[in-house]
Formats: sequence, C-alpha cells, structure tokens
Amino acid sequence: MSNSFILDQRLAADSIYISDLKLCQVRLINDARYPWFILVPRLSNVAEIIDLSQQQQQQLWLESAALSLWLKAEFKPAKLNVAALGNIVSQLHMHHIARFVEDDAWPAPVWGKFPTTAYTDEAKVKLKRHFLETFSFPAEV
Repeated sequence: MSNSFILDQRLAADSIYISDLKLCQVRLINDARYPWFILVPRLSNVAEIIDLSQQQQQQLWLESAALSLWLKAEFKPAKLNVAALGNIVSQLHMHHIARFVEDDAWPAPVWGKFPTTAYTDEAKVKLKRHFLETFSFPAEV
C-alpha cells in the first residue's frame, strides 16, 4: 500500500478509524443516527473508481460486499445505501449506510437532513470492538 496516502481532512474530521482491509481503510461516520461506514482506498490521488487498476477495482468490490454483508447481518436494515459520490470530498470513498423505515431521514438521503449526533466515547469503542470481533475480511483478488 502507498506510504503517501493522506486522508482528506473532512473525512478525518467526520469519521472514526475502525480498521484497515487489504485496499481500504474502514471508517465510521460520527453520526449515531445511522450505522454509516465508509471505505477509503489507501491510495493517493484517486477520485473515481475508474482511477483504480482492474485488480484494485475488484478488491474494492470485494471489500464493499463484505462490509455490506456485515451491515446487513449485524443491523438488519430495511435497505443498504452504498454510494461513491464525492461532490464535496473528491477523495474516493464509498458510503455504506444501513437504513431503517423508522430512521430520522427515511426515505430521504441522510446527507444534510439533520445535525449530526456524535457517538459517545463508550459507543465508539463498543462498535469498533464489535466490528473487529465479527467482521469477516474478504479474500484477496
């Protein structure tokens, strides 16, 4: 992995480091309203999925699928929202949001709908520990 990887300041400010996968850093968006994770490829100067090599693209999809399966199993959402928008933060990152009919923003997008509700320190530690204990890391491509 590239030693020159630098996480965008906005992603760093809005999220909590959880773990590294083969390609991506797993981060939790610091909004306790929604189980909302992002995958950030640990590569420099990558804005689009098509900027990745074919092997990196395959690895990203494996990691995305593994995170999606984990979210589905752990949170039992009505819907998973998976997106790589990048309109505000151009650094490639994929959102994985477990959505529920009863969540605050349903059925609208979660972005900018309400002020964020930060996780407590205890909740951050508990969710990170749970992720590390239950997440199945994907195979390499």
